[in-house]
Amino acid sequence: MKKVLVALLVAVFVVCLASCAKGGKDKGDVIKIGVFEPQSGDNGPGGKQEVLGIEYAHSIRPTVNVGGKTFTVVLDIQDNQSSTDKAVSAAQQLVSDKCAVVLGSYGSGVSIAAGSYFRDAKLPAIGVSCTNSAVTAGNDYYFRVCFLDPFQGSVQASFAFEECGARKAYVLSMLGDDYTVGLAKNFVNAFKRLGGEIVSDETFVEGTSDFSSYIQNAIDRGADVIFAPSAITYAALIVKQAATKNLQIPILSGDTWESSVISDAQKGTNVKVYVSTFFDENDESGPAKNFVKGFKDYINSNATAKTNNGGNDIVAAVSALGFDAYNVALDAIEKAGKIDGPAIRDAIASYTGSDFVTGELSFDANGDARKNTAYIKQAVNGTFSFVKVQSI
Repeated sequence: MKKVLVALLVAVFVVCLASCAKGGKDKGDVIKIGVFEPQSGDNGPGGKQEVLGIEYAHSIRPTVNVGGKTFTVVLDIQDNQSSTDKAVSAAQQLVSDKCAVVLGSYGSGVSIAAGSYFRDAKLPAIGVSCTNSAVTAGNDYYFRVCFLDPFQGSVQASFAFEECGARKAYVLSMLGDDYTVGLAKNFVNAFKRLGGEIVSDETFVEGTSDFSSYIQNAIDRGADVIFAPSAITYAALIVKQAATKNLQIPILSGDTWESSVISDAQKGTNVKVYVSTFFDENDESGPAKNFVKGFKDYINSNATAKTNNGGNDIVAAVSALGFDAYNVALDAIEKAGKIDGPAIRDAIASYTGSDFVTGELSFDANGDARKNTAYIKQAVNGTFSFVKVQSI
């Protein structure tokens, strides 16, 4: 029996030595990056594309150096299910998992719902495409790499007024949804400042599937343009039902509409759909061009990734933002020099960088990215075509 016991102890010792020789990882060698994104629900398609950008960045940069020690980065992906209720439990799980930084979310409402949990835990969060002003307001631990809705609403109002020649606008948003209602309000205010008239500002309730009466209201009231920010699920229905009514006026919307779900819904129709967004895959600048090539290779070599991208290799702007957000997080951890929430938070706040896919990046006192341009694209036959860079 003693010989057996000795033999077992020796075997265990040898295994431990082999593990160390191969660089075996214990808990101290791992840093978790929380990914707080919808993988299901109304915003699931967009959330998956945002995560793809993060996952691609992680495939390129899977480790981070902290205080002279190399750590393996593990992505802790929690599905907030596009729901403010589920967002809370997803946020609590990321806090419990002791993540160093959180990235997300696609959808401002879920980001707002989770914000206080990240703040109270002193867990820095970097929003990727959550554009509502309330995400970072009063929260020293929430940042974001995208532009904001007051800017986006003004951009779309300027495009409608200047490029579409619109003087009357019909506005439609979803009741109770922070993102859509907030963006609609910003558009309304900006359009009025330009001298335009809002012929109607309506809301629909969650779960609506028939938008024909709303579209008819826009036609009957003589609108020159429809502004309809909404989740992707509703957007596709709006576009398809606009086609059945042979809608002649343009439909404008914000960043959530830049999805293959919407371009596929527009395909084969005469409906004019314009979106404002953060990035154009035809950008020829060095970081953007290199990202697009690498990301397309990544998508086309991974069947699951391609499915999550909508079955194609179109580069969504939110994927580019996800890529940038991941790299900001790792840069900040390295700059902090330790795995400590307040230290990483301070490193993000003072961060500045120019070699990013979506342009130069730094943060103002609110934690918002300093950005002053947006891309306008048009959905055309299953893809998005660049129209112009729009500023205000």
